[in-house]
Amino acid sequence: MPKVDLLPIYLQFTTLMLVGCFLGRCLPTRFIDRLGKFLFWVGIPLGTVAFLRRANLSFSLWMAPVTAWLSILMGVGVAWAYLCWRSQQGENRCLPATKGSFLLTSMLGNTGYIGYPVALAISGPDYFPWAILFDFGSTFGSYGLGVILAAHFGVGQAQSNLAWQALVKNPTLWAMLASFLLRPIPFPPFLDKSLLGIGWLVIALALVLMGMRLSQISSLQKVRLALVSVSIKMLLVPLLVNGLLLALGITGAIHRVMLIQTAMPPAFATLIISEAYGLDKTLTVTSLTIGSFGLVLTLPLWLWLLG
Repeated sequence: MPKVDLLPIYLQFTTLMLVGCFLGRCLPTRFIDRLGKFLFWVGIPLGTVAFLRRANLSFSLWMAPVTAWLSILMGVGVAWAYLCWRSQQGENRCLPATKGSFLLTSMLGNTGYIGYPVALAISGPDYFPWAILFDFGSTFGSYGLGVILAAHFGVGQAQSNLAWQALVKNPTLWAMLASFLLRPIPFPPFLDKSLLGIGWLVIALALVLMGMRLSQISSLQKVRLALVSVSIKMLLVPLLVNGLLLALGITGAIHRVMLIQTAMPPAFATLIISEAYGLDKTLTVTSLTIGSFGLVLTLPLWLWLLG
């Protein structure tokens, strides 16, 4: 497995996120929202077409969403076991809203806005399809099981078809299908290069957007519980997934992409769901912040483990 130089990756990520933090405090909230919608509906789909046209595809792609679903189930299982253990130890019981947020941040990872850049930087465009399909699995978990749990512990009502709606309406899914159809068609060199340039620009904008959203966080509370949640999401679950992948004989770049996606920090989708269903927003925000900045420490750990 090729050696990965983390210094250039960290410099690029840190610089772009710091630029985002600065801009997030200067620009109006509506601009940040519009940038997020632009990336979701236009930017990420164009980047998907650009990178998938150059990627090596194989039947083993089905493993990516399956691994995503397994990691989600592991996360919610371990988090629930911790809450039960805490209750048995006589500690203060969490309110239902806090339990819901704890479960969400322990199981749902940011496999899109952070996972895509990290996967590209570490494994290159050839294995980007595994990162994309892993993200689809995470999307299904977020708006499927995530919404069901949020409705149970919060004040909303679950929509059983929300997961399917989220997938069908996801423009990146259609961009992926379009890229498969367009692969046999040769593009003019200038168009191919332009698409690739747009793809890398979108990745940079995604990191800037992450910095913008983090700049909107004003304070951190419930740090202890957030640290437990982040540890489950970014340390314990990836360790379990790593053992499972090795037991199944999955190694190399595919193993690396799926493990790195599993080890991503809590997703911003957890904040959206928490706000929609009246969960503990304070715990969610704290977990998001700790996890996003904690990736600087956990990423070298997983790359070292990968050899």
